[in-house]
Amino acid sequence: MSRKPQIILSSLDLDRIEALLAAIPASVFPGKADLEAELDRADVVEPAQMPPNVVTMNSTVQFEILETRQDFRLTLVYPRDIDGSADRVSIFAPVGSALLGLSVGDELAWPGPGGKSMTVRVTGILYQPESAGELHR
Repeated sequence: MSRKPQIILSSLDLDRIEALLAAIPASVFPGKADLEAELDRADVVEPAQMPPNVVTMNSTVQFEILETRQDFRLTLVYPRDIDGSADRVSIFAPVGSALLGLSVGDELAWPGPGGKSMTVRVTGILYQPESAGELHR
C-alpha cells in the first residue's frame, strides 16, 4: 500500500461534511469510518486559501480509475444535490470520498463497491468554486 497523498479541505466543506456524518449511522453509510479517517488527517484551510488544483465540494473533476483505465468527469456534490444526473457523484459514494481533498496528479487507493480496492487518480480540475470566487456554495 503506497503512502496516502496529503489532502487539503476547506474549513467550510469540513464543517458541512462533519454535520452530515453526525446525522447518519454507519449502517447506512458503509464508508463512514474511512471518510472520517480522511477528514481527521486533512490539512484544513480557509476557502479563500484553497489551492486551485485541489478537489473541493462542488468541484468538477477529471479522474481515472487505474484498475479499469476508465476516465470520468464528475462534479463532487453533497447527497442533497444528487439529482439523478450522470455527471455528479456524492461525497458519500466510494469514489466521491476518495476524491475529496486530492490534488491534480495524486492517486489514492480506496475500498470500492464489493470491497475491491480501486485507485483513483486526479488528472484535472475543470471547475473549483473557491478559485471561481464562489466561496459559500
